[in-house]
Amino acid sequence: MLKEAMFYERLEGGSVICNLCRHHCKVLPDKKGICGVRINKEGRLYTEVYGKIIASHIDPIEKKPLYHFFPGSYAYSIATIGCNFRCSFCQNWEISQASRDSDVEGFYASEKTIDPEEIVRSAKRAGCKSISYTYTEPTIFFEYAYDCARLAKELGLYNNFVTNGYIAYEPLRLISPYLDACNVDLKSFSDDFYKRICGARLKPVLDSIADMKRLGIWVEITTLVIPDENDSEDELKSIAEFIASIDKDMPWHISRFHPDYKYLNSRPTSLETLKMAMSIGKDAGLRYIYLGNVLEGGDTYCYNCNSLLVKRALFEVIENNIVEGKCRFCKTTIKGIF
Repeated sequence: MLKEAMFYERLEGGSVICNLCRHHCKVLPDKKGICGVRINKEGRLYTEVYGKIIASHIDPIEKKPLYHFFPGSYAYSIATIGCNFRCSFCQNWEISQASRDSDVEGFYASEKTIDPEEIVRSAKRAGCKSISYTYTEPTIFFEYAYDCARLAKELGLYNNFVTNGYIAYEPLRLISPYLDACNVDLKSFSDDFYKRICGARLKPVLDSIADMKRLGIWVEITTLVIPDENDSEDELKSIAEFIASIDKDMPWHISRFHPDYKYLNSRPTSLETLKMAMSIGKDAGLRYIYLGNVLEGGDTYCYNCNSLLVKRALFEVIENNIVEGKCRFCKTTIKGIF
């Protein structure tokens, strides 16, 4: 089922400009945008994936990763196919890149449309605290995410995006009253990296992070550190300093890369490199730095008294000393949503 898209403008000759993400694709008649799931039919733009859920799971919120957003809670996680990036190292490439190699309607031929009411009911029934729009890029199924998020908020659920940060400002502003948190992938601090490996640009991601902060959305940052690509001290320092310039309380998740998709011949990130990045983040003044895809570096400490606040074992919270948003021991306010 096609649903008319939001955020586009019609042009003479039947073309349209999609203004949902910062690619601002000009889409010719019967063609699709970069995301592969938004199509121009007779001078109108439609989304092909409204309600077409390809994945739904109940996840620990730590898996997103969001560490300062109801630690220990669960998120009802959903995705459709498609993405507006084409990252060569994508860990969910089977679904994020599916629309580039297949007909979307054909891909979903045997799948029913799941309405937002059913998603929210499922999340409530499962005892989840939030709905997470994740696995692929939530921006490209914005219409569906927006409808789900509004209904979820009415019924006492929270909402979060796991995103590449390429959403345009107006859609972000529209959903911001219902979008409580985002984990944004800041993949590199090199525009060449973004162009060469992701098919995107760096500055729009930086702009989105700043926009989210101004709009009152809780933001955490993830950087997947890839050997020989974005693991230099200078680049990691640039990322850390940028985050600190926005908010020193913004958590930075430094994740270990493992070979996947088109990067099968690359080597995993060393623990030494991750610890170097953590040290760089501390030098930049960041208060909350975490290591991902390894067995250490996942605990939260009070930046004021250095007491252990949240003890984690992988995605499980086994101790939580944050009480009403404050350190149990010294009463310092811990930023986040608790």
